[in-house]
Amino acid sequence: MNGALKAAWALTAFVIVAGLVGWLVTGRAVFAVFVVLGVLTGLGAVLTGRTASKEDTP
Repeated sequence: MNGALKAAWALTAFVIVAGLVGWLVTGRAVFAVFVVLGVLTGLGAVLTGRTASKEDTP
């Protein structure tokens, strides 16, 4: 896994965590959008096989 891919996964995790924290702290459900978008981004990467290139696999 290269640096850019690690950064993308870190950003996805950050968006999900920020959404959860915002939702829990404020009680406003608008932060659920962050959670949903973060999950969809990660799920899309996994389903399309864009998590690792062919050269990265042993």
